[in-house]
Amino acid sequence: MSRRLPPLNAVKAFEAAARHLSFTRAAEELFVTQAAVSHQIKALEEHLGLKLFRRRNRSLLLTEEGQGYFLDIKDLFTQLADATERLLARSATGSLTVSMTPSFAIQSLVPKLARFSELHPEVDVRIKAVDQDEGSLTEDVDVAIYFGRGNWPGLRADKLRSECLVPVCSPRLLNGAKPLRSIEDLSKHTLLHDMSRHNWKAWAKQHEQVLPSVNTGPIFSHSSLVLQAAIHGQGIALGSSVLARPEVEAGRLVCPFDKVLLNKNAYYLVCHQSQEDLGKIQAFRDWLIQSFAEEAHSDLIPGVE
Repeated sequence: MSRRLPPLNAVKAFEAAARHLSFTRAAEELFVTQAAVSHQIKALEEHLGLKLFRRRNRSLLLTEEGQGYFLDIKDLFTQLADATERLLARSATGSLTVSMTPSFAIQSLVPKLARFSELHPEVDVRIKAVDQDEGSLTEDVDVAIYFGRGNWPGLRADKLRSECLVPVCSPRLLNGAKPLRSIEDLSKHTLLHDMSRHNWKAWAKQHEQVLPSVNTGPIFSHSSLVLQAAIHGQGIALGSSVLARPEVEAGRLVCPFDKVLLNKNAYYLVCHQSQEDLGKIQAFRDWLIQSFAEEAHSDLIPGVE
């Protein structure tokens, strides 16, 4: 025998209105309009075949049936809220699988993880490196780092950091036999390319520069590889401001010029909207956003927001 349950949204509206004895205050609590509350209660009354409220002298009163119904159900919402809190508290522990590109993992996240483990030893972080960031939020992944505009249907996206591309090279190269004093000096050096030669070409076009060497130089499949090549003095890379940051901070890379290639995309932490309030996800989100916010105040790379 199936249970005869009323429309639950209507019951929720009734409980709020009965508790406040006000459609207006119920609407404010539920973040809907007063008309929506009135509509839900009318639907509930039609479902039950009973009047639950009556208006008198601009006040809202419960009918005898409404009063009895309210007393029977009011504790159910308290119990539901308590059960939800207990569930979310339990979800604050256990494993947390985080998906991202190998370069972001190596250059940006892994160096920070020890701090998160100190703050949240109850959460066991598992890093899953994937070559393609978008679409990596599969059933076995809790959160992911995406690079884009922040509009992925069904996902909550929290912006971590904007990105620009900036020329970087080894300090030895900067002051070596062919010192970099001006942009024109780039023609004397090897240009290192990340995935394709498009970025250097776009950089030259944006700054109205002619670079004869833009069609030559090695191409690397991952951003971390092109940065490593630059660290070892093999040429000048057009590196991600986010991924190059720790190398610049450590003095392994320098920025010879302050002319950057602007990028409309940014790095985002994403999770399924249905899981955004899980304790372990919320803890990781808050920590990572704060970590990137702190970095923003001490950037040595020009042109970064």
